[in-house]
Amino acid sequence: MKLGMALLPGWQLLRMARTMHRRRQSRGPQLGCALVWMEPCRKCLVRGRCPAAYCGVWSNSKVRELRELSKGREADRGSDKSTQVRLKDIAHDLGLSTVTISKVLRGHSDIGDETRKRVLKRMDELNYQPNFAARALITGRTWTIGLVVPDLLHPFFAHVAKAISAGIRGQGYSLMITSSEEDPELEQQEIEQLLARRVDAIIIASAQSTLESVRRIEERRIPYVLIDRRFAGLAANFVGVDDEAVGLMATNHLLQQGCRRVAHIRGPEASTALGRLEGFKRALSEHRIPVLPENIISIGTSGDDRGEPGGYEATRKLLAAKPQPDGIFCFNDPIALGAMRAILDTGLRIPQDIAVVGCGNVLYSEFLRVPLSSIDQDSAAIGRHAAELALSLVGAKETGSPIERLVTPRLIVRASSLRGTS
Repeated sequence: MKLGMALLPGWQLLRMARTMHRRRQSRGPQLGCALVWMEPCRKCLVRGRCPAAYCGVWSNSKVRELRELSKGREADRGSDKSTQVRLKDIAHDLGLSTVTISKVLRGHSDIGDETRKRVLKRMDELNYQPNFAARALITGRTWTIGLVVPDLLHPFFAHVAKAISAGIRGQGYSLMITSSEEDPELEQQEIEQLLARRVDAIIIASAQSTLESVRRIEERRIPYVLIDRRFAGLAANFVGVDDEAVGLMATNHLLQQGCRRVAHIRGPEASTALGRLEGFKRALSEHRIPVLPENIISIGTSGDDRGEPGGYEATRKLLAAKPQPDGIFCFNDPIALGAMRAILDTGLRIPQDIAVVGCGNVLYSEFLRVPLSSIDQDSAAIGRHAAELALSLVGAKETGSPIERLVTPRLIVRASSLRGTS
């Protein structure tokens, strides 16, 4: 407000007063509004008019008061912003450059330990919270990596996710996890959501039988890493195990234990299931044992999220055949748990009547009623390598040749397959 307002013509003051009335009704009291801050004189009260519209008596002290109130309100509105600690504030306190502070946040190796400790200590003292929205605008990155797995409840993928999260956390990244539930359509939707959120990279264990999801990622020029499952004929970054070697290792172990009618409960139409099936067939062929179609039971289109119920149903079918198998290699450990339950429910013994080997080596395998022999895929190493590869792709200026990192599987022998132990 200005003192000159008192010299304005009455009709102009009346128009201003009406405007202030409307603002008051629509948005509440406004700073500088005479209806809120000025006490009307006796003459105005008698006439029932706004003091600014009727008499326009504005004292110098009242104008100063209005200005102070306005400044106070503005300061209150900006108080939240003013209390936010910025990188330049920390840099000023420590006598360092903002570039150095930023490098500490990103975990750059060219920052000394002493400087890093000083910066982190000061950040903790000031309760500094990074402004990721601002960082995204400056760097073009969201500092998030997406992970798509077929089943979040499967212990193998849970361990992989844990290792990935630990691997990227130190570099200032966060992990955004989604589950496709072994549904190709749902997987595409989840990938679209991650792309819409501008993730810097995607790590995916795909449930697709086609390259549709991968092509969409490539169209957006977002780096990606395939884990556990791959596509035939696609040159892509991959971290996993040699699944044919897994099937060969598990089946050879059962044959070495004296099994001669070995069955296989296979997984869905994915590279993991196809590779383990080939290893199973190869082991039988090397021992000159015929591969019987009735000894291969598919878990269906959904292998990782069906788990124990699927393994139970498949084993009941195998037990109904004559002769019954004396050894079963299961696509994964949850399926093996269902197989073992079906065997015990039938009154048969493990491993004397039927030996069982799984894949995945979940943590509870050795604590079962009959500890489960399993192929250890080293899920922690898969997650660690996937995180390292994804981070390197995000920071790469040029796209090079696809990188493949294979983890060596190990056979963990327990009571479920040791036929000579009892």
